[in-house]
Amino acid sequence: MSEIEKYLPHREPFLLVDSLESYDNERIVGKKLFSEQMVFFAGHFPGYPVVPGVLLIESMAQCGGAGVNAQGTLGEALFFLATVEKAKFRRQVKPNEEVRFEIENLRVTSRTLKQKGKAFVGEELAAEAEWLCLVDTSQPK
Repeated sequence: MSEIEKYLPHREPFLLVDSLESYDNERIVGKKLFSEQMVFFAGHFPGYPVVPGVLLIESMAQCGGAGVNAQGTLGEALFFLATVEKAKFRRQVKPNEEVRFEIENLRVTSRTLKQKGKAFVGEELAAEAEWLCLVDTSQPK
């Protein structure tokens, strides 16, 4: 089991975070290399592959959930995406590019997790959004 798999229930091909670089009560930083072998590149878009925007949002949310689980604030929790707001896509992410996620905890309670985040390729902003997840601590990861 990889280090990130300790904090997320997701597995390939839907594990969209490779590592956590840092995490505390306010901020979480993680990374993902979008390898050219990832299954969605074959169909999005053939001849001009890019990471779908919705997967960048999912990656940010996974990174945020992994960071909260790594902190142990809520015990072992599952997070279910409930809302996405203020999503903006600034730069395409192409095969074999590594994305750094910078996530900020806006509100963490036993029932909800509100976060916002940014996705960067190098120093270029690729995407940003805010989201709310429902928290479930009744099921083991």
